[in-house]
Amino acid sequence: MNQLTLIPLLPLLGFLVNGLFGARLPRRLVALIACALPAAAFALSFGLFRWLADGGAPVEVTLFAWAALEGFQVDAALWFDPMAAVMCLLVTGVGTLIHLYSVAYMAEDESFARYFAYLNLFLFFMLLLVLGKNLLVLFAGWEGVGIASYLLIGFWFKDPEKTAAGIKAFVVNRVGDTAFILAAFLLFFHCGTLDFQGIAATFAAGAPTPGMTNLIALLLLIGACGKSAQLPLHVWLPDAMAGPTPVSALIHAATMVTAGVYLLARLSGVFLQAPEVMTLVAWGGAATALIGASMGLTQFNLKKVLAYSTMSQIGYMFMACGLGAFNVAFFHLTTHAFFKACLFLGAGSVIHALHGEEDMRRMGALARKIPLTFATFLVASLALCGVPPLAGFFSKDEILWNAWAAPGGSPALWLVGALTAGLTAFYMFRAIFLTFFGPCNLAEQQLKKIHEAPPAMAVVLVLLAGASLAAGLIGLPGLWRQWLGVSAPFYDFLAPVLGGAGEGALADHHLELLLMLVSVAVALGGILLAWLFFLRRPEWALRTRQRAGYAYTLVSRGYFFDALYQQVVVRCLDWFSEGLLARRVEIPLNESILNKPAGGVRGASRLFSRLQSGNVKAYVFYVFVGLALVLWWGVAHV
Repeated sequence: MNQLTLIPLLPLLGFLVNGLFGARLPRRLVALIACALPAAAFALSFGLFRWLADGGAPVEVTLFAWAALEGFQVDAALWFDPMAAVMCLLVTGVGTLIHLYSVAYMAEDESFARYFAYLNLFLFFMLLLVLGKNLLVLFAGWEGVGIASYLLIGFWFKDPEKTAAGIKAFVVNRVGDTAFILAAFLLFFHCGTLDFQGIAATFAAGAPTPGMTNLIALLLLIGACGKSAQLPLHVWLPDAMAGPTPVSALIHAATMVTAGVYLLARLSGVFLQAPEVMTLVAWGGAATALIGASMGLTQFNLKKVLAYSTMSQIGYMFMACGLGAFNVAFFHLTTHAFFKACLFLGAGSVIHALHGEEDMRRMGALARKIPLTFATFLVASLALCGVPPLAGFFSKDEILWNAWAAPGGSPALWLVGALTAGLTAFYMFRAIFLTFFGPCNLAEQQLKKIHEAPPAMAVVLVLLAGASLAAGLIGLPGLWRQWLGVSAPFYDFLAPVLGGAGEGALADHHLELLLMLVSVAVALGGILLAWLFFLRRPEWALRTRQRAGYAYTLVSRGYFFDALYQQVVVRCLDWFSEGLLARRVEIPLNESILNKPAGGVRGASRLFSRLQSGNVKAYVFYVFVGLALVLWWGVAHV
């Protein structure tokens, strides 16, 4: 129990120490505190994970009674079950590696201590989110992650563009959070509790009505879409690249954007009773995956390519959740944490070597100059593309199999997923060929200063690349398990909370093998096309872009979502608030309730101020006049 309490408190301690005293501490001590405390939290998480893996019961700790009214009580309670265990290991493990990487990456930054204080704060809130036993504790972490992400995205706040990006992320997330709050109120009203187990039991018993169940599930979905950057609340994600690159890795890999997937899985008991919303989750995830991948095709900023990739991969996870394969979504969440962290940190190594350059058009021929960065970036890219036997192949292929075979799946849904896989391979190897191959587009000064990642960054890249290679082996698909006669430890571990491996999918292994081969062929085809367009025949890419015309403009500008929101939503709200409410309601109300009484008070004060003349004879006169009025009033009422 003490171990569980310490897991979120250790990063919080790091935030307090570095936030309050870091400016006066040596940088080495700041880095030691910032890295050691998350590492200790990882060690504690691993110890509790071993407890569960050995057959131990989930661990619960009640810290205090948060709210206690007649017939209602909400405790500040932590809950460590298999789902929370996986998330804690990812958050603390990948988070610790990102902290270590940041020591070298941010070494010259003047706000070194503030950076690590914010990073520790982010981990604290994310751990609070995944360890909460009820919706209120989860929501506290949910909102805290939003605040911490605002601080990290706008870390270089002296740059107005970066500050605006932090504000945008904060505001867009508030839209989803509003729906989340409404869902929480409805859950409490109909379930009488905010405890996850109580909510699941209520919905399993058939209450509330189907219409209300669908409404609650829809509101929860909107909240998840905001945090996980799914359509139509995805617009904050590309701008979140304004923060330091390790921050991008932390937000995109295993923490903030996966919070929506965690919410769907944690409240799977609600969604399983809302089949219409489940269909919306599946198709919404598929649409997000496809649109995100298409937007990644046209970006030249290396970090933005990875940002749209994250949006697309989270769409895969939503698609799996919508098909009822919550355990498969969690497996892809796990493998994605490793290869996406490796990709972002690899991009950071490139940017670090080029002293801040992010535009791939100003790169090229870097493979021989920074070979370690190239090798790790290539491994992580192959994992993302789903090339066997890397980690992404196993998790992505299991999602595609469920898209075809699970109840609610269809060939059309599989086709969208497979097309997305092909686009993913194309834009990732487009990024590789533009960055690491082809002609060198660097300035002479940059060429002289290029350097490989320092040891602290290099070690982290190698570890994440190794995990991108091997992590898929813990969740082998049913076809492979049958061939090799082994189990899937990942699915077995999550079975008590999310069901067993392959649940809900047809056991036609011949069809599964065929679809697997097709998906691999599609990925390899995407890689081949990227090689032709950006290495072998680069003029083809230019010609295709020119012929695409408006279609290219549409995709490169993110389908004009930002422009639509600015011109329609923001302007309409401005008109409603300033043009209608202010003129027709606020100003008249202010005039009648505040200005007129205030004017009367001012007039009375001016009148009485004239009586304060300093003339003693006048004061005596006023006394006698007042006495006469009192006597007159008394005689008149006798």
